Amino acid sequence: MKALPLTSLINLLIVVLLFVNTFLVGKARVKYTIKAPQISGHEDFERMYRIQMNTIESFILFFPALWIYAAFVGDAGASVTGAIWLVGRVWYTLAYKTNPAKRGPGFALSMFAAIGAWLGGLYGVVMSLVH
Repeated sequence: MKALPLTSLINLLIVVLLFVNTFLVGKARVKYTIKAPQISGHEDFERMYRIQMNTIESFILFFPALWIYAAFVGDAGASVTGAIWLVGRVWYTLAYKTNPAKRGPGFALSMFAAIGAWLGGLYGVVMSLVH
């Protein structure tokens, strides 16, 4: 089995981001007394909830492509792509939390990374099939 330590490290850091977002939603639930399964009732809670859900949605698109890229192209490139995605999502989180209208650049950076991972993964798979 091929070791992929850099992509694995980025993967673990992404999991930390997901944990932090989950914690922040729980904290906002308590602060604004939003009882589960309710998902609305205070704008600040709704922001944190949307940050969490949007990040999960982005993660679902990105995650398989990241690992396909790592497996078929290489650990270094995949990890750089993963780091870019992670920076984009942290940027998105911080911007959305303070002013939702400013979340666009973080979103764009993470989507750029997701597209790059997908294209890199596709390239690797195609090259594997033709050789």
